[in-house]
Amino acid sequence: MLLSAGFLAGAMNAIAGGGSFVTLPALVLVGLPSVAANASSTVALFPASLASSWAYRRDLSNLGTVSLRTLLPVSLVGGAVGAVLLLATPSALFDELLPWLLLLATLAFAFGQRAGLALRRFLRIGPVPFLLAQFLLAVYGGYFGGAVGIMMMATWSLLSTVDVKAMNPAKTVLVAAANAVAVLCFIAAREVWWTETLVTLVAAALGGYAGARLARRLDPRWLRHGILLLTVAMTVAFFLRAAWRR
Repeated sequence: MLLSAGFLAGAMNAIAGGGSFVTLPALVLVGLPSVAANASSTVALFPASLASSWAYRRDLSNLGTVSLRTLLPVSLVGGAVGAVLLLATPSALFDELLPWLLLLATLAFAFGQRAGLALRRFLRIGPVPFLLAQFLLAVYGGYFGGAVGIMMMATWSLLSTVDVKAMNPAKTVLVAAANAVAVLCFIAAREVWWTETLVTLVAAALGGYAGARLARRLDPRWLRHGILLLTVAMTVAFFLRAAWRR
């Protein structure tokens, strides 16, 4: 199960994102407590995001008037805060929160980019609210992280000076930065189940390579629709799981 989930998650992240929708439920199903499953999922998918960041290193640029040198420490601190909040959350409470976090991530995955571009016509934010929003998104990334990259780009669209073409490389690096601190916190807290994590990690790396090759041959719209259907199914399954546990 973990090999299949990791491979599929790696392919999804290479194509459009949403890999944690597969790895987190799979880790829960094989017996990990929900907080440990979330932490282990983050660790398992981190090397792939690190590799993507390295690939984008020459394409990085500032987001309008806000420099990456400013955004990076904000994202690091936010990721650390989110990780600490997750570690302080009892598994029973996180079980209750998990369906709603999946729902939020599914809605962001489905509508985030279009919502950001639509709001851009009517709303602009300045550098200070922009940095505050980035901090909160990094906290979410360290705590849960589902669809956080899409949330970032939707928020960045509201900065009047941002270049849309600069978003994806910056998003990849800043998500990786928030996750890097979270990964260190989870390892230090001994919340990572290493056998399950390493199996998922290796499979995700292979899936990422396969997904990158597949994305060149298939219509990205159909791929995105398939991923969206999967995220909806996982969200519904966890709402049913929460109702059954009650």
